[in-house]
Order: sequence, then C-alpha cells, then structure tokens
Amino acid sequence: MSLWTAKEAAKATGGEAHGDWSVSGVSIDTRTIQPGDLFVALKAARDGHEFVAQALEKGAGAALVSHIPEGVSPDAPLLIVDDVLPALEALGVAARARTHARVVAVTGSVGKTSTKEMLRAVLARQGKTHAAEASYNNHWGVPLTLARMPADTDYAVIEIGMSNPGEIEPLAHMTRPHVAMVTTVAAAHLEAFDDLNGIAQEKGSIFKGLEVGGVAIINGDLDTTPVLRGAAAGFETQSFGAHEGNDHRLTHVSLTPDATICKAEIDGQEQLFKIATSGRHFASNALAVLVAVKALGADATLAARDMEMWQPPEGRGTREEITLDAPEGLTLTLIDDAFNANPTSMAASLEVLASMTPVDGVGRIHKGRRIAVLGDMLELGLDEVQLHADIADLPYMTGIDVVHCCGPLMHALWARLEGEQQGVFAESADEMAAQIHRLIDAGDVVLIKGSKGSYVSKAVDAIRKMSQSLS
Repeated sequence: MSLWTAKEAAKATGGEAHGDWSVSGVSIDTRTIQPGDLFVALKAARDGHEFVAQALEKGAGAALVSHIPEGVSPDAPLLIVDDVLPALEALGVAARARTHARVVAVTGSVGKTSTKEMLRAVLARQGKTHAAEASYNNHWGVPLTLARMPADTDYAVIEIGMSNPGEIEPLAHMTRPHVAMVTTVAAAHLEAFDDLNGIAQEKGSIFKGLEVGGVAIINGDLDTTPVLRGAAAGFETQSFGAHEGNDHRLTHVSLTPDATICKAEIDGQEQLFKIATSGRHFASNALAVLVAVKALGADATLAARDMEMWQPPEGRGTREEITLDAPEGLTLTLIDDAFNANPTSMAASLEVLASMTPVDGVGRIHKGRRIAVLGDMLELGLDEVQLHADIADLPYMTGIDVVHCCGPLMHALWARLEGEQQGVFAESADEMAAQIHRLIDAGDVVLIKGSKGSYVSKAVDAIRKMSQSLS
C-alpha cells in the first residue's frame, strides 16, 4: 500500500521529485530500512547523504536529500529539497492534515513511552492505530512519526519529549492533537530549568497545539498542578489521580509480583482493570489512558478490559527469569529498568522491588534477597548529589536487602547506606558488570535501575549472559 507518491511528497515538501516512484514507509536508518521505504538523509552524528547509495541498494523506494550524493545516479528515485529536516517536518504536517484520525499527544517527566504504548495497545482493538516507535519524541522523532502515518488511520498516539525549554510547543503545533496529556512533572532535565514549575510550564505547552474543542488531561496530584491548569486555560481540562477532587480517581491499587490490580472512578463510573506487571506508577498512567480513550470518543470500558494486554518495553521495568543453573533449573528474577531514571521513577521502581518475594533455600546464600543495582540519575541540576543521597530516606528502602551503586553521583547514596544493605560501590557500569556474577544468587530478585547515559544496562547484559553461557 502506498504511503507517499513522488507527486504527493513533492507537493508536501516543495521539493523536486526525480522519477515516478511511490513508497510504503519512511526510514532514517539503513540498519532497519525496509524495501519500499523513503530514506530520509538527516544530518546527525553523520550525514545521512553518505548512506543514500546503501539505502537504495537495500531496496529503498526513494531518498529525501538536499543534493545528489556521490555515487548515486541522477536517475535514481530522489526527492531533492533545500534542507532535509524542514522537509521531513513538512511531510509530517501534510500527513497530519490529510488524515481524519483522532490524535492524542502525550508528554510528562516520567511515563511518556509506557503511556503511549498503553494507548496503542487498547486503541488498536477499537480502530486502526498509529503510534511512534520506541521513544521517537524529539525534533525529528515527532515529524518522522507523523510522516509515517497512513491516511486511513483512526487513532494516532504521538509522544512528545523535551530536554530544554521551548522544545514542546512547536512539536505540539505540528501534531495538532484532539487530546493532550501530561502524565506527571518530576525532577528530570532539571539542569535546564530553574525549578519544577519551569518544567511544568514547558510540559504544559503541549496544550498550545490542541485543536479547537480539544481536551487537556493533567495529573491532579502534583504540587505543580496549578501550573498545568494555567497552561491549559481556554480548553476543557480533566484531572486524574488518587486525591479527592480529581475528575477521575484511582481509588484502589494493589501490587502482586506479576500484576497491578486497580479500581478507579471515571466520570463517577467504577472501572476495574489489571496491568500485567507490577508498579503503582503504571496504575496512574493506566488511569490517564482510560481518561484519554474516553476523551477521544472511544470505549473506556473495553479499554479497561484490554489493559492487561500491555507489557512494559525492554529497559522500562520488564521482568524476566534468568536461569543460573541449567541442570537444577535454579533462577533469579531480573527487573530491567535501565533506560531512564529520576527521583520519581526511582521511588516507583524501588516500591516494586520491595513488593517482590524472593525464594529462600535455593542458592549459595540460603535466604533469597531483594537486590538493587543503581546507576546515576542524570540531568538533575545543582541538587543532583543531594537527590541521590535522599534515595536512602524512601520508605521502600527498608524492604530492600542489598543496594549496589555505580557511578560518581550514586556514591552519595552508597555512603548513606549502613550494615548489610550497603553493597559494593563501582566507579563505572563496566566495573559493576564485571563483578555482578559474584553479587547475585539464585532466588534473588534483582532490580537494575539508572539513566540510559549511566550505562548500568551493561549489568543487565552481564546477567543475561550468565544464563546464555549455561544453555
């Protein structure tokens, strides 16, 4: 099925099409490009024009370029524009303009991608649904997601992120959502803002892109909720959360090792739903999803029943059993949450770990343990050292047996720990990964948590390799 013809793409971008081609997808990466894709030669770490010939050899239907690259025939299927990124943006704007889809945009300091994937999972049962891949939520990820949207889409879910002031509003205007949501406001990217109110103001700028008659959905449990309400002025605003006074309330949450059981009141109607992974923060996101589904005009009751189809993506709280002794079948439980971290998400992950039940009597150490392996939380600003030290005061820490820390910032937490709870400290993720096999045992539940840039995911890889080496 054609996504863009040469004529349509040229009209959308103001470019010059070479050849009469059509494409079925849009790609920026030759490693994952599919036959029939339009290859977009963006300039990032390297100039995408260097890979145009390779993309065409792999079957790309055409390439979006600012000039004919070296080694590429002038007769090749090309769309030549003045500048590739603005052309991709124009393609995204045109894709948004030609569809009758109901569009929801999601932002927030924590939970954007999980919420986006929940929306994808439940809306897909109610119509043709299009959503961003991975965390494609920045200045190129949003227009790329829009440009990939088929014209006959029923529901579109667009994730919008930021790391600096002024980044969200232009992406929101490009997206033109009917429903826009802020999952929460927390100390993420705090180094670029004066305080949490500044982050809330930036997150709230997503509402500036709302269509006429659009709905703003905000977290009503925050100190910064008034800032979000102010940002949503002029639009219908609906709040969600656990506190009384919210338009939609989470009235009960219980965690089990395998699930989160929830009860909520949505417009006064009770909804029961189950999430097939453990985490109180997932419950709040799921409530926001059901509110958004209702605001889109879809069936919130059906969405509540379908919620358990969603699973967190790798690196965001996924749980797996790792076999440490193949003949005996001895295992440990690994919670991989190594993609992102800030104080709010760290607290949520530690609550999940504290709720888990290790297995006694199966490893070298008779008692199964709850073990946290924590890497640095990045981009927290001037208070970053104190924010790491404060993790020691979280109520769930009393339920955790051992905490291993890696990275210069996490040393502040490690120094606060006492007795057997104080595990090892490693200067780097490489150093931690090299010794992780000595720090864990069958029967343990092991959480790996840190910012992506801390590279604590290397400890995840090392644990998985322990299993593979025995298979």
